[in-house]
Amino acid sequence: MSTQLATRTTPTGHRSLRARQGNAPRRTKMNSLNTGLLTAAMIVAMVPLFLIVGYVAYRGYGVIGWDFFTQNEPPYRREGGGYAAGFFGTLYIMVLAIAMAVPLGIATAIYLVEYGTGRFALVIRFFTDVMTGIPSIFVGLFVYGLLVSGWVTWGFGTFVAAVAIAIIMLPIVTRAAEEMLKLVPDEWRNASFGLGAGKSQTILRTVLPAAAPGITTGVMLAIARGIGETAPLILTALGASWVVTTLQGDPQGAVPLQIYDGARQAFEPGIERAFGGALSLFGLVLIMVIAARIIGARANKRKG
Repeated sequence: MSTQLATRTTPTGHRSLRARQGNAPRRTKMNSLNTGLLTAAMIVAMVPLFLIVGYVAYRGYGVIGWDFFTQNEPPYRREGGGYAAGFFGTLYIMVLAIAMAVPLGIATAIYLVEYGTGRFALVIRFFTDVMTGIPSIFVGLFVYGLLVSGWVTWGFGTFVAAVAIAIIMLPIVTRAAEEMLKLVPDEWRNASFGLGAGKSQTILRTVLPAAAPGITTGVMLAIARGIGETAPLILTALGASWVVTTLQGDPQGAVPLQIYDGARQAFEPGIERAFGGALSLFGLVLIMVIAARIIGARANKRKG
């Protein structure tokens, strides 16, 4: 019986093997074709990016210099000067926004991963996802109505601008930190518990250090997102052409605001400075993104 069954099934097995061998060249051709199509699609998608970056670099390269980072902007029709007020204001706003968004975002992620098991955690995740896709102008309107000229009349200034940027950064930090904390193996937590550590000690000394590289990557991407926002700053910082050191009550400058103001006027020197500011801002964002990628790659290599 077994001999007859083997005799019956062997030719079929040989035919299926020959069929698979015959289809191999066809699969190879289809794979090459799909690879070529995807490569072409990637090149087509990158063409606008290279054109934009190339044009901005061409128009703004001649403006970049030491004076551009250390001098305030003169009237639009005059040449020279720079965006010192904008760079100082952007740094001031981002330091405050990072101080607000990063600890709160990481703490929220810790709650969601380590403690949140009920409906409240689901609500937090839902609103975090929703906040990720909210247009930034809505955030600016919310902060304007809440703190600038609404429920609280603090006026324009650095602090309210930092609040708007922190709201934009918060969901990015939270989602990135949550995903990184989920990647920490439960065996590490159990080993920490087995050695007598408590919940908080396990989180602070085992879970967070293990997830730190990924969290750092998410934080840097959030900073790159916040540093280029313009719409919320129009409604909160308002803008200034001189260095402002006050925390609140005086309009604060920022590079995106100076780019916006310079690009919409008719004088060529002001437009050139706007291109120089755009090139500088692009360089800052590019550095942060590259640093985030390097940190993430090193973390993955270390885990491997």
